[in-house]
Amino acid sequence: MNVATLLKEARRLRRGGNLGQVPEDPADFARVAGLDPDPWQLRLLHSDAPRVLLNCSRQSGKSTMAAILALHRALSRPASLILILAPAERQAKELFSKVAEFYRALGHPIPAESYRKLGVELVNRSRIEALPGTEKTVRGFSGADLLIVDEAARVDDGLYYAVRPMLAVSGGRLLMMSTPFGKRGVFYEEWTEGISWERYEVPASECPRIPASFLDEERLALGPWWYAQEYECRFMDVNDQVFPTEAVDRAMSADVKPLFGSAS
Repeated sequence: MNVATLLKEARRLRRGGNLGQVPEDPADFARVAGLDPDPWQLRLLHSDAPRVLLNCSRQSGKSTMAAILALHRALSRPASLILILAPAERQAKELFSKVAEFYRALGHPIPAESYRKLGVELVNRSRIEALPGTEKTVRGFSGADLLIVDEAARVDDGLYYAVRPMLAVSGGRLLMMSTPFGKRGVFYEEWTEGISWERYEVPASECPRIPASFLDEERLALGPWWYAQEYECRFMDVNDQVFPTEAVDRAMSADVKPLFGSAS
C-alpha cells in the first residue's frame, strides 16, 4: 500500500467508513493509525505465530504493538474475544487505554455496543477485555482469540496455567511481553526452555526513540544490575540470591554419583 492509498484509507476510517473495512495487513493498519513501525515491530505485525514472547526494554514500544494487534483483530475479525491481562488493574487499564486512543484516533471505524474503562464490545460482536492478572478473574472466560499478558515476568505463575486452556478450542494466539524480572517464573522458563515460541529480544540500544545520551545517564544512575535488566533484556539473579545461578549450574554434574541413592 503506497503513501497516497494510506492517506486515503486514514481519511475514510476517520470519517467512519464502512463497517469492518480496515486494512487487512496489520502493518498498514499501524501506519493508518499514525505509527512508523521499527523493523522488529514490522516482523511482529507480519507474523502469524500462535505463541509469541517479547523480551523488551522499557519504552521500546511493546505495549503499542500489543494495542495495535488487539484493535486490528477486533475490527477485522468479527466476534473475536481479546483478553488483556496484567499483574494489576492499573497496568491492564494502561494498556487498554492505548487501544482506546487508537480507536478514537481512527474515528471509531466500527461503533461500540458498550464502552467501559476496562473493555469495549463492538457492533461486530468483537470484545476487548482488560483484567487484573489473577487466576480467579480469568476462569470465567473461554474461547479467546488473542491473549495478551503484559508484564509477564511479574504475573503469578498460576495465571499462565489458567489461561492456556482458553486457547484449546479457539486455536487462539498467546502473546506474552515483559521486561525481565530475575531468573524465575514462567516468562523466564519459557524464554530459556520453552518450545514453539517465536521470540523477540529488543534492547534499548535498538530503539531509535531512546537517545544514547539518556542510556548513558541511566547506566550511571541505575548501576550495572538494574541497567542490564531494564534496558538490556537480561535475566539477572535476584537480589537476595546467595549463590549466582551460574555457580549452581557449574556445580551440577550428571557424571557424579549421588551420595545418597534411593532405596532399591
